[in-house]
Amino acid sequence: MNTPMTDVNLGDLDLSDLHGSLEDDALSSMDFLNEIAERHPDAISLAAGRPTESFFDFSAIGRHLESYHRHLVEDRGLGDGHATRTILQYGPARGIIGDLVARHLAVDEGVRTDADSIVVTVGCQEAMFLVMRALRRDARDAVLAVSPTYVGMTGAARLADMPVLPVATGATGIDLDDFAAQVRGAREDGLRPRACYVMPDFANPSAASMDRGTRQALLDAAAELDLLLLEDNPYGLFHADSARLPTLKALDTERRVVYLGTFAKTVVPGARIGYVVADQRVRLAGGEHGPLAAQLSRLKSMTTVNTSPIAQAVVAGKLLEHTGSLVKANVREKDVYQRNLRQVCDGLERRLGDLPQVSWNTPRGGYFVVVDVPFATDDRQLETCAEEYGVLWTPMSYFYAPHGGERQLRLSCSALSPAQIDMGLDRLARYIRSRVRPQGGPGATP
Repeated sequence: MNTPMTDVNLGDLDLSDLHGSLEDDALSSMDFLNEIAERHPDAISLAAGRPTESFFDFSAIGRHLESYHRHLVEDRGLGDGHATRTILQYGPARGIIGDLVARHLAVDEGVRTDADSIVVTVGCQEAMFLVMRALRRDARDAVLAVSPTYVGMTGAARLADMPVLPVATGATGIDLDDFAAQVRGAREDGLRPRACYVMPDFANPSAASMDRGTRQALLDAAAELDLLLLEDNPYGLFHADSARLPTLKALDTERRVVYLGTFAKTVVPGARIGYVVADQRVRLAGGEHGPLAAQLSRLKSMTTVNTSPIAQAVVAGKLLEHTGSLVKANVREKDVYQRNLRQVCDGLERRLGDLPQVSWNTPRGGYFVVVDVPFATDDRQLETCAEEYGVLWTPMSYFYAPHGGERQLRLSCSALSPAQIDMGLDRLARYIRSRVRPQGGPGATP
């Protein structure tokens, strides 16, 4: 007698039996956005926050590798075989270019640290996960984050089984009163807030920035409330002003800041090189102390083992060729991002400035602009816009939990040419106008 297939145990699994992060709305949202892009390849994408490809140079990769190999031989005194092995063999979990990363931070950010406090990671995403995993001792532990929040951070926290408690953005990048209230409220509820994730410069997705006074006040609040700050800084070099504001880490005098960095925007994204500066002292069982970075390295040795030494060498070569300064190395890229950002903001004004129901922010740097509209910006509307108008954007609701941003969309201008931006804005304006009633009419369509 044949047994029906539904009654046979084939070793299949139910999603509810797998890790809860696989049912996370943010992960599903990003998958949906990628699917829309694949289904509509001719649509102009104002969604992807990628660096410009204008200056990609494949021939430079070999030159960077040679530069780092030469540095190992001539500056560090390694034999040719040892230098070659350093780049091509498995390497230490903490990475092989921590000294050059430390030099870069001193040159460009005024941050004084050493290689022992740095772990080179597989992108900044791994850095986030390692920190979350280390801070998560038990079910009481939680992390705070300025909302709306980069989905990679919420995803990393979810993988580490850390709940994320939202903190309001406020007018200056973070609402400090809400920050304190969230920390105290969490403690009253029996939770143990360990850190607060912030992006002080041109945050993804809001494009909000903190002024200097807010930065110092945030450091003071973190000290008073006794928790860490996780500072993420992927866009800090791409600003309009001649003088950049100091990072939180540069202002940090009490080792309150764990600094998360990436070379995806400033060297090459395909290398997938990030890093974490974790100079906080950890008391060990024998009464000795060591940097938090050493504990993160132990975690990394059991996950990705080590970050590709070849990829690290590419980044190191570029750092060496520009004496440690990625400010100098990214002059052309910064000009492109500033040009594109101005073009988007000016273009929105020309196309939609007569609609009082529509508004947008005007950031002074970074990749993103947020547009407020009087209608829902959900997945259904995104798909309609892609199919009927040929333009993509990102719903801001992806970055809030559990609710928020339902009538906002994020535009990214970093990877497009001026002609593509104009075409994308033309299409976007037609879409928005199709959804907005004239002033004095019955209102926006639902």
